[in-house]
Amino acid sequence: MDRSQAAAADAVVRVLTGTTLSRALEAAGAEASPARAYVHELAYGTLRHWGTLEAVVRSLAHQPIVEPRLAALVAVAVYQLAWMRTEPHAVVDRAADAAGTLVRPQAKALVNAVLRRFLRESDEILARARLTPVGRWSHPRWWISRVRTDWPDRWESILDAGNERPPLTLRVNRTLTSREGLLARFASAGIAATEVGVAGVIVGEPRPVRELPGYAEGEFSVQDAGAQLAAAIVAPRDGERVLDACAAPGGKTTHLAELAAIELVALDADAARLARVAENLARLRRDSTRTTLTAGDATTPEAWWDGRPFDRILADVPCTASGIVRRHPDGKWLRRASDVDAFVVVQRRIVDALWGCLARGGTLVYATCSVFKAENEAQAAAFAGRHADALRETLSLAPETGAIGGQLLPSSPGAPHNQDGFFYARFRKS
Repeated sequence: MDRSQAAAADAVVRVLTGTTLSRALEAAGAEASPARAYVHELAYGTLRHWGTLEAVVRSLAHQPIVEPRLAALVAVAVYQLAWMRTEPHAVVDRAADAAGTLVRPQAKALVNAVLRRFLRESDEILARARLTPVGRWSHPRWWISRVRTDWPDRWESILDAGNERPPLTLRVNRTLTSREGLLARFASAGIAATEVGVAGVIVGEPRPVRELPGYAEGEFSVQDAGAQLAAAIVAPRDGERVLDACAAPGGKTTHLAELAAIELVALDADAARLARVAENLARLRRDSTRTTLTAGDATTPEAWWDGRPFDRILADVPCTASGIVRRHPDGKWLRRASDVDAFVVVQRRIVDALWGCLARGGTLVYATCSVFKAENEAQAAAFAGRHADALRETLSLAPETGAIGGQLLPSSPGAPHNQDGFFYARFRKS
């Protein structure tokens, strides 16, 4: 029996009951499977389109499929048939066998029947599934409503972009190589890639990053084009003292270290995740003596700060991650409407606490990977209102980002600056 469908379905069920996708895949045995990449494709794709797929599954059987694992197995198979265009008979036969073996013997005939019905009536069934907002947009109803309220002229494109496959985007480590040099190295290995932003590269056909030439040598990092803007907005200068708050896993930390010879403090509340920062610094050949890894809560500087003011602070705060759901589709189904307000409270506490650590004349950059205005523009405006000595600076971002103030919205495929959704606001302390 091919266990790929079953493992993906198991992971989907775990996500829908509150587990993150990475942990769900591990628990489902996907990480140890020889078909790991394929299981990932099935699980990620099914969750991206779960709103539509759930509606399809409900409509296929004469009576509701009450077993979550069986419903997820049918959804995975429909994803293969409708989005991956996998050979139909193989999909149906394997899903039926998995249902009979892993759920109950009688389920084999049921799955065989509903999937063959889908093959006969797919256009009509999919059209009917998309008549509801959740079925059409594959986001929770509250999420759709918030995006529509926040972005009345762009809400449809934002939701559609959240259901797209993300590109594999790299940031060239220009202390070790040039973008031209890395592209030439890729070309010689038959790997198509294009430029994005100042130091970015988008790999034409996503693949395991460790297989790319130059990875082991530290010539690049994996980082979205929108995230690559953070360090440039902070704009560190040689000799300055810089804090990267909420630093793990270290993408922005290493970028800051590449841009200037600075005294860098990488702070994160999760001590275990700081190990990832250390690994990335080592692989990218950054001078570890210039970077201090500190475990601590950004809301309580008195517990970890030595009292020496920072010249620049990057506050990449915890958020709903609503701008990066094309990469993390589990986020759509794990979040609740109440989470937005909860994150707003934490974000406010972090930036207010860090403001006291900033030197006069210094710069604080507030950043999220969200598209919700409550976490972004409203938060930035409220911060400026609370601190009379906070001067908000105008950001000049490249036209191809399509930025609206400091807000970058997620891109559709083929965009000149194919990015996730991010928000940036920069403040100078007078």
